[in-house]
Amino acid sequence: MDFLFIILGLVLLVFGGDWLLKAAVGMSLRLNISKIVIGMTVVSFATSAPELIVSVKSAMAGFPDIALGNVVGSNIANIGLILGLVMIISKMKVDTSFFKTDWPAMIVASFLLFGVLLYDGEISRTEGFIFFFLIIAFVVYLVKSQKKKEEIEIPLEKTMEMYKIMGFLVVGGAALYGGSEFLIKGAVNVAQAFGVSDRVIAVTVVAVGTSIPELAASLIAAIKKESSISIGNVLGSNIFNILSVLGITAIIHPIKLVDNRLITFDIYWMLGFSLILLPLVLLPQKGFLDRKAGVILLGSYILFVYLTFA
Repeated sequence: MDFLFIILGLVLLVFGGDWLLKAAVGMSLRLNISKIVIGMTVVSFATSAPELIVSVKSAMAGFPDIALGNVVGSNIANIGLILGLVMIISKMKVDTSFFKTDWPAMIVASFLLFGVLLYDGEISRTEGFIFFFLIIAFVVYLVKSQKKKEEIEIPLEKTMEMYKIMGFLVVGGAALYGGSEFLIKGAVNVAQAFGVSDRVIAVTVVAVGTSIPELAASLIAAIKKESSISIGNVLGSNIFNILSVLGITAIIHPIKLVDNRLITFDIYWMLGFSLILLPLVLLPQKGFLDRKAGVILLGSYILFVYLTFA
């Protein structure tokens, strides 16, 4: 039954990612907003919903390691697994916003989380409000600064009616949520059967499970040559995971660090994956992420998973 849940979850997530992508492209046309903004707001928030649900439920149920490890592990998987696979499939051109806003914002959010946990091993309710305020400020800045940039080269006849856009958005989001629930339920049950800890489950099984929406949306975007949505979705999801998911979770229930391996091992991998993106974008060809970079990221992620279980 658990394997059936996993298969059903994957199917829902693939379809959900496709529907969400249609809504994102349609909305960018209707509202004359650049795809990178849509990717980093609408798509990122929708695909980060599973992390939010899992983290809130885990914190309230007394499993803070799952709440925190889910986000840290998801951010690692987003770059190592998702971007790695996407780059292996298709070479991607990186938009200039990567250097100006996307990557810097992700680095600031990542080190902010590191600093907060290093300070007292807890994300308090006050710190949760600060996180949430920062994500709101970031989204407002992003939309204002990029709304008039990037002309979208898609024929006007492909413009979608607003009711269809909202329909794809709602149905796609629901499919992503339902698919993640099925996948997590099946995967966690299988993992627990092998007797691994909450932290290990969180940074690997649960993290990959909640990152499947990002993987589905990004792979579909890459296949359809919508690389700006693919990159924006991943970077935006990492920012949302830290500031929005952990922020909202901490507001509802403060998150206390239990397993020190999260701060002495896992979070360093998260910071490492975030930092390595810049040299990969600059070398060997500035502004592009190629297959070699994808192999490096995917190989590093496999090493992280191996060391986590070792």
